[in-house]
Amino acid sequence: MKVAIIKYNAGNVQSVRYALQRIGIDPILTDQKEEILSADKVIFPGVGEAKSAMDYLKARNLDTLIKELKQPTLGICLGLQLMCQHSEERDTECLGIFDTHVKKFESDSLKVPHMGWNNIHDLKTPLYKGLNDDDYVYYVHSFYAELCEETIAVTDYVHPYSASLHKNNFYAAQFHPEKSGDVGQKIIQNFISEC
Repeated sequence: MKVAIIKYNAGNVQSVRYALQRIGIDPILTDQKEEILSADKVIFPGVGEAKSAMDYLKARNLDTLIKELKQPTLGICLGLQLMCQHSEERDTECLGIFDTHVKKFESDSLKVPHMGWNNIHDLKTPLYKGLNDDDYVYYVHSFYAELCEETIAVTDYVHPYSASLHKNNFYAAQFHPEKSGDVGQKIIQNFISEC
């Protein structure tokens, strides 16, 4: 199976690669249109800032390419946020795949960014096959996607928000499955074998 990780100026690529290698897949890291289009599965990871990431994608026409993908595609962390309509982070227009908006956490009592382990619940779709409500995953983020019809997992921090989204061939997780132990490894395996 050919798995492409989209290469752009955002972090966490190596940890995603290692997570795939643990299940026997050696992914390619690429920003080349032909390689991405010929992949069986695509992963759109990211740690970074929305505006500069979108500028990078647009400069290389990757914004158009991502929206047109037909194979199963998984966005992770910033990848999820960039797949939404708009982000409050530097007032950024995003890819518009998911019909929801990205907001900044506002809290006087809880730390922002939201860092560490938190549970997920209301799990839907084969991405979460074999997992349980209240399984724990690992987060590092200051922005979140609002709940919407495309929400397939929920986390509560400050208030409930979309831990995960799904529409057609597009899946996304706000948390880092590649850093979420056995639960995260199962989610990656499910993306490869079930989605």
